[in-house]
Amino acid sequence: SFAVPSILGELKRHFRDHGWAARVPRPLQERVLKVNSCTERLSSRLGRAPKPREVAAEIGMSVEDVLEALEAGSAFDAMSLDAPLSRGEEGPGATYAESVGAVDDRFEFVEDRTVVAATLRALPTRERQVLALRFAEDMTQSEIAARVGISQMHVSRLIRRSLERLQAVAAA
Repeated sequence: SFAVPSILGELKRHFRDHGWAARVPRPLQERVLKVNSCTERLSSRLGRAPKPREVAAEIGMSVEDVLEALEAGSAFDAMSLDAPLSRGEEGPGATYAESVGAVDDRFEFVEDRTVVAATLRALPTRERQVLALRFAEDMTQSEIAARVGISQMHVSRLIRRSLERLQAVAAA
């Protein structure tokens, strides 16, 4: 009467503490077990996979608790990123690590934008405004001249001079 419950308790504790790939709090582990057993019962009774709200109604939990338990259940076992993908995906020898992520072609723009922002601050306000209208808003020199109140020729000179200053500051 003493040995069986003690041994069963120790076995349960061992699997609870060492069986999960990621650390999951004990109450959540117990909820995962309860949701999984209820899901199996409902699946056999309904002939289909039960919806989370059906499981929640059967157990007397909130739908959010059931969803949390279903998500936590995926922490029981983990797959190595070095494990090969199943056959037919990405060719032979491909791993999960090779299928995750991609090279970001726009990464260089971050550095370029930082350099350009610093050099733009070195320009006078009017020249910054003219460059913004020309390159950010894609306005013609005539449209810029009308908006700023200067001649189109002056806009052309300001753009050329500003770009030369930017090149000089960026090269330094």
